[in-house]
Amino acid sequence: MAALSAWFWNERFWLPHNVTWADLADPAPGVEYPKARHLLSALPLALLISVVRILFESVFSDITAAPPVYECAFELALQLLSTPLCVLFATERYVASPCARSLHLQAEISWRAQPNAVLEKVYMSITKNPDPRHLDGLSKQLDWQVRKVQRWFRRRRNQDKPSTHAKFCESMWRLTFYLCIFTYGIQFLWRCPWMWDTRHCWYNYPYQVLTPGLYYYYVMELAFYWSLMFSQFTDIKRKDFLVMFIHHMATVSLISFSYANNMLRVGSLVMSVHDASDFLLEAAKLANYAQYQRLCDILFILFSVAFFLTRLVIFPLWILNTTLFESWAIIGPYPSWWLFNSLLLVLQVLHVIWSYLIARIALKAMLRGKVSKDVRSDIESSSGEEGEASRASVARAVPHIPHSPKAENGTNGHCASTKYMNHSGW
Repeated sequence: MAALSAWFWNERFWLPHNVTWADLADPAPGVEYPKARHLLSALPLALLISVVRILFESVFSDITAAPPVYECAFELALQLLSTPLCVLFATERYVASPCARSLHLQAEISWRAQPNAVLEKVYMSITKNPDPRHLDGLSKQLDWQVRKVQRWFRRRRNQDKPSTHAKFCESMWRLTFYLCIFTYGIQFLWRCPWMWDTRHCWYNYPYQVLTPGLYYYYVMELAFYWSLMFSQFTDIKRKDFLVMFIHHMATVSLISFSYANNMLRVGSLVMSVHDASDFLLEAAKLANYAQYQRLCDILFILFSVAFFLTRLVIFPLWILNTTLFESWAIIGPYPSWWLFNSLLLVLQVLHVIWSYLIARIALKAMLRGKVSKDVRSDIESSSGEEGEASRASVARAVPHIPHSPKAENGTNGHCASTKYMNHSGW
């Protein structure tokens, strides 16, 4: 194990020439340099963030009525003035779920599959989307029409998919964190010399003091992305699960790598550039869930402009310029320098790909007159079920109108277009 540790932490890989770990081990009194073990503090913080979020989505989303403003205003104000975690907690309890309820967002699937042990066993152990052969066999076994079996599986699949209420609360959580961390980052970096002259990222490197503000910024970012990795297994399931898992893993690795070799200054600039557009994306999703299409379109345009500006202009001309050229002139290249810049260049390639995808969506939005919707976790429906929903709403409004028994089998097996847009993709 000692040999493996010595190989991994080889000084000639991590540090510039003529610098050793011993040079950084005993700084002057009152001076602290980043150490890899500091990153361990992000794990319990990530767990705490996950617990707070679970409380929000599992408990506070079930509260039947929002607390009156005059009762919670003082408590909310105290929480907002404390720590970022309390801000998130207060937002979840007093903002997200009450907002979702006030907008009458769907809390659960309207049409649930009737209990059936045979179909449930097939659904859980064999297939969730049976082919015609399975449908015919189940139809004969249960003495049901094929369309009724199809409808049962459609409704059962919809039961496993998230409600608009849940997606709204999830996006509210992300919006709150992204906005808070971006605000904190800008406030912190505004007072830092490397914000205005990126050459300060490399002066006196690697003997750069770790300040409390920079430490908190890094650990909070790292803890949040750890929590995203943990919660992805219990989050709303989407088709890009593997892609997002790899993205979160790469983010955690890049943050940890830059901390371990004391590239925190340029790392803080990278994080602030990426946080600049994320909260606009989540805000646009909230508008979409609330069916404020014009507001959604405006927010999406703002997100697109911010994304293109930060990822295609600021990142290459500001960040890559200092990591590739200014650092070469001031400290010179060494093995971990090459790896760090290689990762940033890969990130820039991803920026170009994502920008192309966003531009395609923006173009379609201009042609259609609204932002297109995500199809990664759609709620399936059919013309028959839409008819049932319409008749049910009429029946609730006008109780004396009887519900047609024909609606029970009124499905044609075709899926309508998606109704709900999900997070982290457009």
